Amino acid sequence: MNEMSKEIIFSYKVIQKRVKELADRISGDYTGRELIVIGILKGAFIFMADLVRAMSIPCRIDFVRVASYGAGSESSGKVVMTKDIETSINGRDILIVEDIIDTGLTLKYLVEWLKERNPHSLKVCALLDKRKKRKVSFEADYIGFTIDDGFLVGYGLDFSERYRFLPEIYSIKQ
Repeated sequence: MNEMSKEIIFSYKVIQKRVKELADRISGDYTGRELIVIGILKGAFIFMADLVRAMSIPCRIDFVRVASYGAGSESSGKVVMTKDIETSINGRDILIVEDIIDTGLTLKYLVEWLKERNPHSLKVCALLDKRKKRKVSFEADYIGFTIDDGFLVGYGLDFSERYRFLPEIYSIKQ
């Protein structure tokens, strides 16, 4: 990260504590039921892995890939589905896991799209919620951290496919 200035926003320890709190809450909400957890690739995979390992309920895992960024740091505003789920969700409890909510366009699109498949319930868990960037009304059911602004990398979040591997979350400036 030499070419960009960085500032640590959330340490690995703080992230892990919050992930455990979210997992406990989700496990409590779904006690006695099996949950299908759908991660949004690529950004959510690290958060999702930690989250499901911390949960105390059975779950199945699937992934979708929905793109709205391209190579830049701003959403293009156009949502494109590039990988569909492989699991039937009809009559099932569904939890979508996302790394960050910015404009809300991607999750609004995905929630509406998945509701057409008649799940029993559908909720959203996001590690980060950046409300200042909202273009549509959207609220997640479970939120790790609410942030004001800034471009974040690390713990699955990337900039042009870089920095996902960092265990902390940083704000970067070019």
